[in-house]
Amino acid sequence: MTRTTLTPGDTSDADRRPDGVQASDTGSALSNGLKQRHLSMIALGGVIGAGLFVGSGAGIAAAGPSIVVAYAASGLLVMLVMRMLGEMSAANPASGSFSVHAERAIGPWAGFTSGWAFWFLLCVAVGLEGIGAAEIMTGWLPGTPEWAWVALFMVVFCGTNLAAVKNFGEFEFWFATLKVVAIIAFLVIGVLAILGLLPGSEAPGTANLTGEGGFLPNGTEGLIIGLLASVFAYGGLETVTIAAAESEQPVRGVAKAVRTAMWRIGVFYVGSMAVIVTLVPWDDPAVAAKGPYVATLDHLGIPGSGQIMNVVVLIALLSAMNANVYGASRMACSLVARGQGPRKLGQVYGGVPRIAVLASSFFGFVCVLLSYWRPDDVFAWLLNMIGAAILVVWFFVAASQLVLRRRTEREAPERLVVRMWLFPGLTWVALAAMVGVFILMATEPDTRVQLLSTGGLTLALALAGYLLQRSRATATAKIRED
Repeated sequence: MTRTTLTPGDTSDADRRPDGVQASDTGSALSNGLKQRHLSMIALGGVIGAGLFVGSGAGIAAAGPSIVVAYAASGLLVMLVMRMLGEMSAANPASGSFSVHAERAIGPWAGFTSGWAFWFLLCVAVGLEGIGAAEIMTGWLPGTPEWAWVALFMVVFCGTNLAAVKNFGEFEFWFATLKVVAIIAFLVIGVLAILGLLPGSEAPGTANLTGEGGFLPNGTEGLIIGLLASVFAYGGLETVTIAAAESEQPVRGVAKAVRTAMWRIGVFYVGSMAVIVTLVPWDDPAVAAKGPYVATLDHLGIPGSGQIMNVVVLIALLSAMNANVYGASRMACSLVARGQGPRKLGQVYGGVPRIAVLASSFFGFVCVLLSYWRPDDVFAWLLNMIGAAILVVWFFVAASQLVLRRRTEREAPERLVVRMWLFPGLTWVALAAMVGVFILMATEPDTRVQLLSTGGLTLALALAGYLLQRSRATATAKIRED
């Protein structure tokens, strides 16, 4: 693959192209096979992940009813990040998304660090999601081996991503549709129950919000734990800006996705948390054991609710696997296109970076094997390293936007189709909020290890990126001298 070097201020063809990469040795580049309906539904369903359906139970158990405040606060931060990312991605659509923006704004080392950190995060997440989906399948079919289900899912989604990008789009379109229908149905049922209009139920009033210790039953410490849990539940929203580069109208797609992010986060996350803590006592053991959505439906006496939600969670996990294999392969391809990875990894065949797809899927499967072979040390180490990785990515997004906004206003103001609100004030607010989350992580024993592990990974990548940047600069200087 042709390699390109982007320096701060450079506006080379590599980052202006919608696909974000140059043509490969095979003579092709990433395709534009995603339709607008694919992108719209990916954006809509991308905010609904397994972390929302299952992981939110731990947050509720810690924060009580104040989990609504925690999700609203972290949701505001995510809205700001998505707005900043949307501004840069609409101005310069690229499959490398924030990695390309970081390289243009700060330097090659920043693009290297954020890009490979995100790739590592997605690959490990693929393994985790495969394990979660396999556990559901073995619950339905006892006696079947978990590893076989994981292998099956890996083969299916690796195959999906090896084919034309429209296949990925179709899978995500239907996965997202089912998730959206499920969450809307849950919200409708919940609102009817809160109003006392659901047959067989009585309006709970504010009893569950103010009883059992009040709105802040575990004080500010519980709220902090809930806030940290909610921040990481939002991970995955970035995929839409990666996918937009392979859509028919990348600028329009990004703009639409970002502009609707606010109501999607408000309705799906904050709205569902409000429904749950209003209907079910926060300290009900079923909230953490079964998951808050199953616990709520069971509380309302909805028949078969447990199995219904298991199907929804399975769909959410499979959707995340599919999207993460896609996102990891495109990020790797973009990094290689900019000379920041093994050349072979970035080769594109028929509009698809197939070597990157295989490598990302293989790494994800290795993570699954490690969960069986070394669950207490190597696998736990991997999990800790990705614990705060998404915050590192968001930090690079905000830092890049501070630089690129001013540069774009000077050089090509017509590209600012999406604009960050109250720039630069809200960008600095977002950066301060991220620093605040890092500080909160350092104060909690459980998250402190994750923070240190992610910090170690980030420093190692930054050093490697800096050394690569220096070596390439030295090589370029020698060529010029000769």
